[in-house]
Amino acid sequence: MLVIIGATPEGKKELVGFQVGVRESAQSWRELLVDLKVRKLAIAPEVAVGDGAMGFWKALDEIFPGTKHQRCWVHKVTNVLNKVPKSVQPNMKADLREVRDAPDRASAEAALAMFEEKYSAKYSKAVHCLTKDREALLAFFDFPAEHWDHLRTANPIESVFATVRHRTVRTRGALSHKTARLMVFKLVMAASKTWRKLKGENRLSMVIEGVRSTNGVAVISDANQRAA
Repeated sequence: MLVIIGATPEGKKELVGFQVGVRESAQSWRELLVDLKVRKLAIAPEVAVGDGAMGFWKALDEIFPGTKHQRCWVHKVTNVLNKVPKSVQPNMKADLREVRDAPDRASAEAALAMFEEKYSAKYSKAVHCLTKDREALLAFFDFPAEHWDHLRTANPIESVFATVRHRTVRTRGALSHKTARLMVFKLVMAASKTWRKLKGENRLSMVIEGVRSTNGVAVISDANQRAA
């Protein structure tokens, strides 16, 4: 199941794209993204948040080439820690939090450099897993600080599908593709009634209007300041 959740200018989360795909291939994601355009998504999304599914990012660059990539920190931390012994994981996890929770991009870059220096000799695969997605992991710094909690993870989708998995695992083997798709859709729509609004909804209009942020703070041009 390929799923895209968006946000309205009022901060309300909504299911905007949903279909059965062939694994997570670029072609399947391409079809879903094209469908959004057909249904009048006229303005390209400012940022997309997801895990390491390469098919999604490839399709996104083709259909919405200006959309920024933000990789999910929950998935990335899990992937990095899976490449080291369990005895190392607690300390490494704390060091990863120093990067993720840094107050600004410069501090995050410094923490990332320290991580690389500390672990590259013995755990080069873990370091490469982190550093190869450096830009996509830090893209959230270019958006309002109120949105960082939402942008750093794909939890809006993951939390929804925890409910879906809880139900579908009990009907294993009893559904056709069509009935499975219908059941998942109904479950998601039912769950959407209790979705909480995004934080910082008052900042969403600024993002939509193209106001840029640096380290979470809106950058207002001199011309706009004079006009104000």
